[in-house]
Amino acid sequence: MEMIRARGLEQTFQTRRGKEKVDVKAVDGIDFDVAEGEIVGFLGPNGAGKTTTLRMLTTLLRPTAGEAKVAGYDVIKQSREVRQNIGYVSQVGSTGNEVRAGEEIVDHGMLYGLGKKEVTSRAKELFEQLDLGGMWERKPSKMSGGQRRRLDIAMGLVHQPKLVFLDEPTTGLDPQARANLWQHIRELRERHGATIVITTHYLDEADALSDRLVVIDHGKIVASDTQKNLKEQVAGDLVVLELARPGDAAQAAQALERAGAEGEVEVADARVSARVPSAGAALPGLVSTLDAAGIALESLDVTHPTLDDVFLELTGRSLRES
Repeated sequence: MEMIRARGLEQTFQTRRGKEKVDVKAVDGIDFDVAEGEIVGFLGPNGAGKTTTLRMLTTLLRPTAGEAKVAGYDVIKQSREVRQNIGYVSQVGSTGNEVRAGEEIVDHGMLYGLGKKEVTSRAKELFEQLDLGGMWERKPSKMSGGQRRRLDIAMGLVHQPKLVFLDEPTTGLDPQARANLWQHIRELRERHGATIVITTHYLDEADALSDRLVVIDHGKIVASDTQKNLKEQVAGDLVVLELARPGDAAQAAQALERAGAEGEVEVADARVSARVPSAGAALPGLVSTLDAAGIALESLDVTHPTLDDVFLELTGRSLRES
């Protein structure tokens, strides 16, 4: 079952350049699918259209064109049903500072039509699952950053949504709190069967949590695949040869090219490097070629591509650049 299906989704804003009104297409006709049970990382530089897309999918912004179904409901014609079936945890959080945590989550659940007894039972179960035991009477202003973030997630889950949107869930948390929250996010699917769309500015987070990544840039989706496939298809492994004799560099560069190097082979004195797809399979032949040519190596290093490499190749920018 598809939890999200978007076709030709567009959003155009009108802005001013001097005295002239200009249309700016923030989202430019994207097609976007998420299957039931997936954890999908949605990435894009600032201004790429990521937040605008999520606002349309969560019914906070009406699309200019195209169509989308979320949890089986049309975001325009059935916006109320969409909201009843999704959980949304915003980047800034949704909890107040001075209301007791337990009271706030119960009130939130009752807004979805749940009875007080039912929502209280669900909320207390979530508090235990999210390591918030003993926090029922505590005000959010007295909680740590990690505890508040887990409380935000509990707020988004109390009505048992089929689909959860997590917007920058670990921003501002220390490494230990981030790692702890990662585990809780994984358990949302394992315990609750939730489908999750997560936006983040931390590429290591996207790599660790997501089954698949969707990258948007200039309002268009430029990639949608698993991390492994994106790394293999876009970047390749970085092979670095440190030669015993700088004079062998030109011949070593030719050997790297024959080994399947993509793009330019870089030579800097005794250092020769290039990106080679699936370098592990090419290394035995490369080493044999170098040995037959009498080229001695000081070292040979292979570095697998990271999501940073993938992102830079896809967009030409770092994730945080506008």
